[in-house]
Amino acid sequence: MAKGKKGGKRMTRGQLTEKLEAFFNSHPGETMSFKTIFRELHLDTHPLKMLAIDVMEEMTWDDYLVKVTDSSYRLADNTQTMTGTFQAKTNGRNSVLPDGSEKPIFVAERNSLYAFNGDKVRITMMARKRNHIREAQVVEIIERKKNQFVGRLKIEDGLAYLIPVEPITYNIFIPRDKLCGGKTGDRAVAKVVKWPDSEHRSIVAEVVDILGPQGDNTAEMHTILAQYGLPYRYPKEVEEAANKISDVITEADLAEREDFRDVWTCTIDPHDAKDFDDALSIRRAPGTSAGGEGNALWEVGVHIADVSHYVTEGSIIDKEAVKRATSIYLVDRTIPMLPERLCNYICSLRPHEEKLAYSVIFTLDEEAEIKDYRIVHTVINSDRRYAYEEVQAVIDATKRLQAKDVTLSKKEREEAEAIVNAEPYRDQLLTLDRLAKKLRERRFRNGSVRFDREELRFDIDETGKPTRCYFKKSLDANKLIEEFMLLANKTVAEHVGAPSRLPHGPGSSKASAKSKAKTLPYRVHDSPDPQKMETLRQFVVKFGYKMKSTSTKGATARAMNALMDEVEGKPEGNAIQMVALRAMMKAKYSTHNIGHFGLAFDYYTHFTSPIRRYPDTMVHRLLTHYEQGGRSANQDKYEELCEHSSEMEQIAAQAERDSIKYKMVEFMGQFLGEEFDAHISGITSYGIYCEIDENHCEGMVSLQDLNDDYYEFDERNFQLVGRRRHNRYSLGDPIRIKVAKANLEKKQLDFVPAE
Repeated sequence: MAKGKKGGKRMTRGQLTEKLEAFFNSHPGETMSFKTIFRELHLDTHPLKMLAIDVMEEMTWDDYLVKVTDSSYRLADNTQTMTGTFQAKTNGRNSVLPDGSEKPIFVAERNSLYAFNGDKVRITMMARKRNHIREAQVVEIIERKKNQFVGRLKIEDGLAYLIPVEPITYNIFIPRDKLCGGKTGDRAVAKVVKWPDSEHRSIVAEVVDILGPQGDNTAEMHTILAQYGLPYRYPKEVEEAANKISDVITEADLAEREDFRDVWTCTIDPHDAKDFDDALSIRRAPGTSAGGEGNALWEVGVHIADVSHYVTEGSIIDKEAVKRATSIYLVDRTIPMLPERLCNYICSLRPHEEKLAYSVIFTLDEEAEIKDYRIVHTVINSDRRYAYEEVQAVIDATKRLQAKDVTLSKKEREEAEAIVNAEPYRDQLLTLDRLAKKLRERRFRNGSVRFDREELRFDIDETGKPTRCYFKKSLDANKLIEEFMLLANKTVAEHVGAPSRLPHGPGSSKASAKSKAKTLPYRVHDSPDPQKMETLRQFVVKFGYKMKSTSTKGATARAMNALMDEVEGKPEGNAIQMVALRAMMKAKYSTHNIGHFGLAFDYYTHFTSPIRRYPDTMVHRLLTHYEQGGRSANQDKYEELCEHSSEMEQIAAQAERDSIKYKMVEFMGQFLGEEFDAHISGITSYGIYCEIDENHCEGMVSLQDLNDDYYEFDERNFQLVGRRRHNRYSLGDPIRIKVAKANLEKKQLDFVPAE
């Protein structure tokens, strides 16, 4: 008798429930797909499969199972009490993200125990009502995320309080004798002295710093930093320690380094950069003749500021750098990780000055294949400091002169020749560019994902006011530097993590091919979320594109690249790129290497920016330690530092985005009532986000301003759909908007549809 067919017909709901319970109990912690469940339980008929799905859905409502994806389940952890992170929402629909889970649990405001966003809390599960979502209540606040708030002071009717920048549901009262001289309208930082409880629902705080009057540029930028708990001043004692560091390069320093002072070297950075942490050198590989171009061997040096020579582990400067973990780049200023004397002077690879560096020296052939490499401490003397625009001008002029299918006028030819002839080091620049293009081509061929996002930029006057808003795209000069930095980072990671993968040539400074991988902070990037990739596939179909389902990293990357190539320059291109980016996981630091999906590298780290990233300094120290024969470092210690660095990187990125939002709203404030062509860049249940085509400034059209119909949110299709007239607003659609409001306090730009 066939197990599935006849047996399936006679199986009752109760019997199937018992079978499913026994099956999941025998596989605790394992996620089971429909396919596996049906096969293992011999559920061969369609009605029986549908009944099983219905039963499992019911079991999730009873918290017996956890629905992992739309087609997989696992046995639930029936712990009633757990710890997690409180996630506050202004609408009161708060949640707690349990430790080790990605699924938040709803916590109503009345059950929050006055928890604030980011607090570490203990929760207990509440009895679940039929067909209602899981709900918990906070029973203990284990640790407050922050004890300071930043906002605007308001003093009236004998009372003083702080209106915080972040939306919270409680008042922050300030005793009049704790205002620190602040007055109404001042931006201030206040420290909590009493949290709300069942008797007093207000926060009581005291002002610890006055940032300046509302609207003052420096006060507003410092407000953004203070909101995220980021530093806006450098501790005096740390600066004093930095001022005592000598900039003299001694004979002992020179004796233990390779001398590159006579090798042509340059830096290529933004025009306003001050901290030059990387430089490139190039020359014919020693011992090789000029010969034919096709047989040439080039020695390319990637030279990185030797921060670890000056900043010793555990010093007061190092402790401050650990705390900051990264430099922060707001629109109008840089908040450096290191004191200015180090980042802009002693360590910075400034032109025509002898500087200490940690370098990866490559021997490359004309195809940019690595024939040999070594990682060594060096001393350099940069011949030239270039801005990206200067190098790009040489590359573009050369390209115009060499193009066979372009006819130049006499004036155009003379202008191009003048640019090329005026650059004494054009051959070095063009060779570096040629090799970089080979590296880039091979990287994409090997599966690196191609995202060339345009970035919003501002020109700022001396008061900090934005005078121009534009978008910037990465050009050949930027990519030249990027490729050699990627190559150095990849090589350093392989040098420690997989020395047998790299070429072994004479004079190479390499660990034995049999060496066991030692502890190193890697830059890792996991594969995209499968569910989000499926969302992307369904989304692009609406625009007439196809994206194949894939099962390997390489195939996924190739499919994404093919899609990016296809949509480039199309009206819907930005929207599709945005949905694709949402499918990607965030890169982070970890001593547990899983490779880097976006770059298609099995091993990758950060070595090239120790002036502005603490993980790079860690890598420098470990490399030196291992080269001197040291044992593998404590992995737990470095994993903790990696987690902290990843967290600080995300916080800094949020602050940087907020500064861009502020300047965007400030810039657009001069265009109130004016109309612009835009496209829809986001769809929510409360309105549509629109990005202006000419300057990429983004604002929102509220649902209440779409008054020609009653609109419903179609989340799956990224649309608002009119109930009566069936009008649709879809992601990527063109739209004509009018600038209605520019609220600097909320960093919010409001649009309305143009008539």
